[in-house]
Amino acid sequence: MQESEYLHSADFEVRDYECDLQGVVNNANYQHYLEHACHVFLVSKGISFAQLHEEGLDLIVTRVEIDYKFPLRSCDKFEVKTNILMKGNVRIVFHQDIFRLPDNKLVVKAIITTAATRKGKPVAPGNIIQKLGL
Repeated sequence: MQESEYLHSADFEVRDYECDLQGVVNNANYQHYLEHACHVFLVSKGISFAQLHEEGLDLIVTRVEIDYKFPLRSCDKFEVKTNILMKGNVRIVFHQDIFRLPDNKLVVKAIITTAATRKGKPVAPGNIIQKLGL
């Protein structure tokens, strides 16, 4: 994605315990980074997962696509850049890229698809759309 296409960026640092025996971040930890960046982004827009749940609305992950391009190592600093779009009436899709800092080396390209649900049934996400500017 072009720099101007990202709506949000969050910076992180790799912790030792996130690395495997080869000294690189274990593949499963990238999904943690992506999810945390989503939460940080939503909070920046005034959206709280806990509050949504209290109101009966849940955003659930229905699909995760991750392309691993380059490994991160202990103490590497990185940023997760996020963009979003609506797909249909109930899905919000997060396009996320992870870049190592300070050289901006592309580490991961990911697409995380979520669906809005109420009592387990798909629903339109309501006022989330306005808060996200979609």
